[in-house]
Amino acid sequence: MAYAHAENVIEILWRPTPRAEPPQLYAILDGAREDRIYPALEKFEGESCCLYRGELDADLASAAPYLVKLTADDAFTSWLVTQGFGASWGIFLQSPATLDELRRHFRRFLMVYDHTGKPLYFRYYDPRVLRTYLPTCNASELTTLFGPVRRYYVEGEDPDTLIEFGFQRLQLAQRLHQLTIAARTSP
Repeated sequence: MAYAHAENVIEILWRPTPRAEPPQLYAILDGAREDRIYPALEKFEGESCCLYRGELDADLASAAPYLVKLTADDAFTSWLVTQGFGASWGIFLQSPATLDELRRHFRRFLMVYDHTGKPLYFRYYDPRVLRTYLPTCNASELTTLFGPVRRYYVEGEDPDTLIEFGFQRLQLAQRLHQLTIAARTSP
């Protein structure tokens, strides 16, 4: 089902920053969450890369996480927000870093280890995970997770909300955007 307030999501994501430069937006998309993501990325003409290393077989490639550089007026961005917002397809982020720099940064978080040392996949690019995990982090963990990222954006539990996470003065800052209200009038 198409998301009804996609234009408000896009307006908030590309809202100018105090530095007056248009923000550079990326998404990390979870191929395992939706079958249409991988085929859409194969046709995508912009910049994107898989967060997994090496040559992947077709099944793993279709279920892998992908980092995608977005533009506000691209058909892929419109499709992504219209079809994927509210369905936990991935997260958005704002960063001045390049795609390669961000890939190196985000690859570090793909595996975590439990108390016995067993490796586990950490699906931080699932908005349900990130919006729960970030508020539990201490300043050191936030410094590591944010790295070159200025802001993370995730859909809220209520599909008509967008949560913006920033990291200022060694503290997590959260801002909730109501998407049913025109983006320019949100608090």
